[in-house]
Amino acid sequence: MFYREAGQFKTTYAADQAVFPIIQDRVFIALALIVAYGVVPLVANEYWLQAVIIPFLIFALAAVGLNLLTGYAGQVSLGTGAFMAIGAYATYKITTHMPDINILVVFLISGLIAAAVGIVFGIPSLRIKGFYLAVATLAAQFFVLWLFNKVGWFYNDNPSGTITAPPRTFMGIMISGPEATAEVRYMVSLIFLTVFALIAKNLVRGRIGRDWMAIRDRDIAAEIIGIRPLQTKLLAFAISSFYCGVAGAMSVFLWLGSAETEAFDINISFQVLFMIIIGGLGSILGSILGAAFITLVPIFLTNAPAMINLPIPTDLSKHVEEIIFGSMIVFFLIVEPNGLARLWQISKEKLRRWPFPY
Repeated sequence: MFYREAGQFKTTYAADQAVFPIIQDRVFIALALIVAYGVVPLVANEYWLQAVIIPFLIFALAAVGLNLLTGYAGQVSLGTGAFMAIGAYATYKITTHMPDINILVVFLISGLIAAAVGIVFGIPSLRIKGFYLAVATLAAQFFVLWLFNKVGWFYNDNPSGTITAPPRTFMGIMISGPEATAEVRYMVSLIFLTVFALIAKNLVRGRIGRDWMAIRDRDIAAEIIGIRPLQTKLLAFAISSFYCGVAGAMSVFLWLGSAETEAFDINISFQVLFMIIIGGLGSILGSILGAAFITLVPIFLTNAPAMINLPIPTDLSKHVEEIIFGSMIVFFLIVEPNGLARLWQISKEKLRRWPFPY
């Protein structure tokens, strides 16, 4: 079978501990990147880029951030929408008051602001965990959105209460604003997801990732062997909030164009949480697969009746879509509680042993 590592020898520890130690994996990732960077911008039309692919990339980045906190560090959070809102509003304030700063740098600065706020709301994690920590982060969700609603400074006292992405360029290319093309915004979103997913993958393979997983599995034992719980948990909150903040900035400036606080309500927090549960906790690939599932399946279910020429009223179609979508989520969780990433791993193991039984 083509997926076997027989004859692939490693002569160094670095080669043995590579992110993709098997040649077939490296070839698969290279082909996927070639398609993503070279084929999709040429083939996909504006609707697919703007309504499907760009939001998928943005939510995948947010899911990676939440998975670092919940999947690897074991800290349950329901405040993802709030941290995305912090990144979006921080980007809006910086771009409107300091227009000369590079827009991509503003995304990173907004992520750092979200990280600082995440540290503040992560302080209770030293005393509480599980359901109680989830409630604490849920309080952050409501408080942040209430603050952005009540204080006009955050949206420059706009009578409509919305924030609108101003036109900004990078090296002469329009990145945000009405004149920015969908292809450019897609490429920027893809670059951010690729870079930060690679950083996250290397992060969890090092000392920081091992500390997170030790705290997640046995926090008292981890403290006994010298791991500092407060610093480790706050670092997880900071990095996770940074990822979510960048994703929130991208959602307004690369996808929506303008937004209110309702765009980052509690539904967004649950949606990103479902992504990492379905995709697989403790898996960077699972975060991306879960985002693809949550983003693409509802679109397929919406267009499925038209594909088979089945006339269904719009209201009934929406209800049927929600029922089928919810049933699919329950089915996947029953079949494989560890998510789509585990199913992918099992498939690769079967390919290695084919045609022999597993």
